[in-house]
Amino acid sequence: MKKIIIPDTDHLHEAAREFLTAIEGKGTCYAFYAPMGAGKTTFIKAICEELGVKDVITSPTFAIVNEYTDGTGDPVYHFDFYRIKRQEELMDMGADEYFYSGYKCFMEWPEIVEEELPDDMIKITITPQPDGSRVVEFAE
Repeated sequence: MKKIIIPDTDHLHEAAREFLTAIEGKGTCYAFYAPMGAGKTTFIKAICEELGVKDVITSPTFAIVNEYTDGTGDPVYHFDFYRIKRQEELMDMGADEYFYSGYKCFMEWPEIVEEELPDDMIKITITPQPDGSRVVEFAE
């Protein structure tokens, strides 16, 4: 299990670079598990910025998916499944096309639609600590 400690927001980009190095060549779908306010969107934003995304990066809570373009011109997909009420909604929006596109998919609140997610997704947990730091863990 890989563990990245984010002591504070000043170290977000350093942690994002470490994360990207660790996942290099290991799938394209990344599911972020964490309680509300743990920093899922903030960490994904830092990851996207490290990938060279110049777009405004926000939580896709209402859109469900935001598409960005990375520094090489490839799409990056950012999902927020918080508002999904039924598994069928995921299929209705054509989620499979995103998941199996070969491009990076970063997903918030994946537990809501877990049954529909790719088997090879990488599960990432973010755990807030009493001192305000965050621990990011995932299988290598």
